[in-house]
Amino acid sequence: MTDSAAEARIDHALATRARLDGDRQAFEHLVRRHQGMVRAQLRKLLRDDDAAADDLAQETFVLAWRKLDQFRGEARFSTWLHRIAYTCFLQSRRSPARHAAAEAMETLEAPAQRIDLQLDIERGMRRLSAAEQAVLLHCAQLGLSHEEAAYVLAMPLGTVKTHALRGKAKLKTWLAGWRDPAALEETP
Repeated sequence: MTDSAAEARIDHALATRARLDGDRQAFEHLVRRHQGMVRAQLRKLLRDDDAAADDLAQETFVLAWRKLDQFRGEARFSTWLHRIAYTCFLQSRRSPARHAAAEAMETLEAPAQRIDLQLDIERGMRRLSAAEQAVLLHCAQLGLSHEEAAYVLAMPLGTVKTHALRGKAKLKTWLAGWRDPAALEETP
């Protein structure tokens, strides 16, 4: 198990070297350390569209390099990257061509072997408000704290906590049948 405080110190030192000295190797090391996390976040946001997630991950790191002078170490470097990735995702959704392509991919991708519970969770997530979806993705699926999600999503901490509670409560209600075996037998 890794020590997250030690990891944060390493990231901060690498980011400082990259920012102050223009050390590209330090930044490349940061990319290698965090590319999996950024791609995972974007894949979840893009509903497993790997190609689009990889494109946005690349955009995220290019933008991070350009804006490295804005990293002050107030948040962990990984949290700062999550925010940049989320911003890239939001900007990509505003592009009509990308949005249409993403929707076309969604209709093609539904493999028949998906587990019913996963489908119900996905349907439930889609029924949530956009803010509830974003908060639950970052907190429940990506494991960010409420404070980190507030930073990434640029929301007040109280708002993040409210969206998390409301979203979880809605999902719990909608998925109640999965806890009750009798309800599952009645479902066609």
